[in-house]
Amino acid sequence: MEKKKKQGTRISKMCISCVKDNCNHEGFVTCITGLYSCQWEDKLEKQSGRGPCCCSWAEQLFCSFLILAFCMSVVLLTVWIETSNDYNGFDWVIYLLTGYWYFWAILLLSLFGILVAYTSLLLILGVLLIWEGYEPYLFLCHKILVILAVLVCTFFLTILCVFWNDRWLTLGLSLKVFAPHMHLTMITLMVFLSWPVAYYLIHLEQEARFRRNLSKRHKIKRIQICPRLTKLRVAQVVIGLPFFIILLFLFVVPWGFYSPCVENENKLGPKPSLFGHRGAPMLAPENTMMAFEKAVEHGAFGLETDVVLSIDEVPFLMHDNNLRRTTNIRDVRPNESYSSSSSFYWDFLSTLNAGEWFVNSWRKPFYNMKPLSEADKEKAKNQRIPKLSDYLEIARKTNNYVIFDINGPPPKHPLRNTYIRRVVDVILDSKIEHRLVYWLPGFDRRYVRWKAPNFRHVGRLQSINVLKRENISIINVDYKWMFYNRLNDYKAANFIINLYIINEPWLFSLAWCSRINSVTTDNIELLRQINYPYYSMTPKYYVFLWVLLDCVSAVFIIAIFYFHW
Repeated sequence: MEKKKKQGTRISKMCISCVKDNCNHEGFVTCITGLYSCQWEDKLEKQSGRGPCCCSWAEQLFCSFLILAFCMSVVLLTVWIETSNDYNGFDWVIYLLTGYWYFWAILLLSLFGILVAYTSLLLILGVLLIWEGYEPYLFLCHKILVILAVLVCTFFLTILCVFWNDRWLTLGLSLKVFAPHMHLTMITLMVFLSWPVAYYLIHLEQEARFRRNLSKRHKIKRIQICPRLTKLRVAQVVIGLPFFIILLFLFVVPWGFYSPCVENENKLGPKPSLFGHRGAPMLAPENTMMAFEKAVEHGAFGLETDVVLSIDEVPFLMHDNNLRRTTNIRDVRPNESYSSSSSFYWDFLSTLNAGEWFVNSWRKPFYNMKPLSEADKEKAKNQRIPKLSDYLEIARKTNNYVIFDINGPPPKHPLRNTYIRRVVDVILDSKIEHRLVYWLPGFDRRYVRWKAPNFRHVGRLQSINVLKRENISIINVDYKWMFYNRLNDYKAANFIINLYIINEPWLFSLAWCSRINSVTTDNIELLRQINYPYYSMTPKYYVFLWVLLDCVSAVFIIAIFYFHW
């Protein structure tokens, strides 16, 4: 009786565990079929043994659309993450088109992230269904959303390629910085990927041998077994060959690889100097005296701004073509809010509030700004539009360099053809040292050289011969030009290079490793704190990591294949 009781107890425990396992498995299958096909009660059909592509052509088509949507959304998300340096510029362009300020770039980032999460989830569910032996049938609602995802991704990729194709250059710059780290990470991922690849390749090999032996035992005609063996071999080649080609490429790619961030410490140039772009626009309202004071406080090498001339010939500081974004003109004169900044008299411009917008959480210019202290909030609320003379005065007192663009007046402006001369007169009257003036405007440069011969003239990315003929030794260029090797020619010719606009630490680190002299930045507080380039390493250290990881990964991959065999 005791033996029977023990046997019964053991059997009942086995049954309970079996029921639990089956119930858990049934629940798992129900969950993935419900999420993928919205069939929570009826089970999908088991595959008929024809392989993973046994469903209808329509399902195969939507599966292709799903893979396409996933790939396109991943590309968009990657590009948008890497181009975060230009979010403010993108928001400003959309503001010009819509008239409303919002973090449009962050909105797009969230959209691309949702698309990647959604499509990747559907792909995982489809793979799990095939793994469990069920034929995947995508729910109609999912099919519609997948088609919409493809259309949305196609639209934004077209916009990027046509209107913002320079963003691909930023992506290329990120590869220059992160390529060594991506290379080491990819080798590690290949080790993890080798497990399912080895499992599948060995499984196909075993099936091929089994069928070959079966044909020999039962004397099946070779013509009958050959097509199936051919399919198995083709599957092995399709899966195994790309894996080993990629692995071999990763093992040897550093031989032909170059990154400015892989450099010896003794060859690292000095840290680039910082020009405060419109002052310090992450700490105070742009183009106000508070912004320039903040920039000086955080160790700015120079101050950058934009100059506009009023209708009564007073040069003042303003970036936009109108006053809507950075002043309260919509409250004072709403009917004239779209009028050109140059169409107002200085007596009126001096009364506008140029800082209250900055405190408004819905209109702040940067999404990653630090919260202001109460004292800074009160100070920002009382800022006015400064004159050019005020800007020059603070630079003169603090011995800072100045660089500025001059927005030419509209056709009917009294200084339409002589605005450069008016600005030069104001600079000379300010008593600022001429060596501190980086003269950027190219219009009427001959007059400027005659009137103020000691100004330091700044050129654009023209040919070296043209710049030398005009006696220009400083160039101001977009940071994306670091992607090309053309800047090396200017460095070899002893040109001083200033890049604009760099806000992200990784871009600043790349500029540092590329021996750039100075950068114009909105994020002066953060870049000032960087004392060594991010993501940089010495060549010896990189080679050591490369060889070590190659050897370790090769051993692990061989062991994984041996284990499955």
